Amino acid sequence: MAISSYSVNYAADLTADNDRKNLAAIENARATGRINDAAAKYLSELYSDSLTWFREVFYFLGKCFGAPKAPVMRYDYNTDNAIDAPIKISDINPLSPYIVHHRLDADPMRNQFFTSGAGHKIDLAVSSIVTVIVGAQKSITRALDKITGKYYSSYVDDVVQTVYRVIASHDREASARAVSEKIRARLNEKYISTPSETALSIIGSGHENIAAELVRELDKVPKPRMRLQDVWRVKCLFDLVPQTRTFIERVRAMMPDRILSVRDNFYDMKNPRNYRDAKLIIDIGKDGRVVPMEIICQVRTFFEFERQTHAHYEISRRAENKKNKTSREKKVVIEQKLANFMECGVKEYNLMICQCLEDLFDRVGWNILYNQGNGGSMFDGFPKRCKLYYPPKVLEIIYSKLDDAIENEVFRITDSPAELTQAQQTEIFHFMAEFILVSAMPYVQRNWDIPSDTMAGKLFNFVMNEVQRYYKK
Repeated sequence: MAISSYSVNYAADLTADNDRKNLAAIENARATGRINDAAAKYLSELYSDSLTWFREVFYFLGKCFGAPKAPVMRYDYNTDNAIDAPIKISDINPLSPYIVHHRLDADPMRNQFFTSGAGHKIDLAVSSIVTVIVGAQKSITRALDKITGKYYSSYVDDVVQTVYRVIASHDREASARAVSEKIRARLNEKYISTPSETALSIIGSGHENIAAELVRELDKVPKPRMRLQDVWRVKCLFDLVPQTRTFIERVRAMMPDRILSVRDNFYDMKNPRNYRDAKLIIDIGKDGRVVPMEIICQVRTFFEFERQTHAHYEISRRAENKKNKTSREKKVVIEQKLANFMECGVKEYNLMICQCLEDLFDRVGWNILYNQGNGGSMFDGFPKRCKLYYPPKVLEIIYSKLDDAIENEVFRITDSPAELTQAQQTEIFHFMAEFILVSAMPYVQRNWDIPSDTMAGKLFNFVMNEVQRYYKK
């Protein structure tokens, strides 16, 4: 019987019914040998008590951001827009995505960037509002496809590489190659998540000196099921990268024991799709159960480009699951197109950062005037330093070359209310360079520069060219 949306227990009944269907699908996959008992047990934990875990998702958001700043709306994946109809809290359930707006109260950029309209009208160029898209529970069909497809293939590759590395360090490379390829063939016959047993059965007796190390290293290889971490997921959209990192640092400070992993790819120029984001995996489980939740952090500008690539990504994903040469070649071509398109997103975002830099330069003179004699600065603590940063060596190189350029008056503030000492000039340009480093995203293409007819443009190109030169080494 269909569950009525007018029912008092609509969300609970709908979720419980879906839980039963998910558990049945998991059991069928186990019974038919598609997955083993360990994978079935793990999936059953993630797909049981779904309403409980969904409430934990919202509890986490409330803990980090406080109450929503606007009504919660359903979200339409097809249009990437909110459905303009607020919903009741009692109707929120894991089977539909939602969109909610919060404020990042600890935002280090807050009130720094704005444009003045006629009279008293002020428009924020960068806001402290974070848009959060709460994703629907990943379908069990997709989860099973990942565990037995993409994740299993990666797992097999990791096992084979581990076996080869350990045996080659003790024996001939030819022997290591032969054993690792036998293990690959065995793992490809059926779903196996106990690589140690498989490896030991293949190398046989007489290799006791290798066995202990091999087992120890293979135990470190993540199982296919443990790579599934996005059954529960949210996406947070920020205006600027430093806001994202402030949020990540807040999570680290508030719940260090809940963090399973953190990955910052805003600097990543090696990803085949040129994808830039940060990802946290948080444990929202209770009573000893580990239930991972994926938090994707993006900047809005880049998200607008990403949403236009969904169809191409799906084609690339399907090609990835096929083993023939044509599909692999097609995947490479698609990923190159995606990378080029996403580079446009990086460039558009960096143009916005350069405009923010222009705004800061316009206020340098006032900063000097307002702070004569008191030793303070309107820039103190802005942007907030965090652990997610370029290597110290990059800063040393940039500051050293920047100091030379300041001494030679390549960079110089000329419109301050009073003549600045070289030390003051250095302090200002160091601050501006640091703002670029924590805010901008490096780009892959070497033949692109911001228009440099202003001091902000010249400094931006100077800093980012040094970043590119560093990573090209």
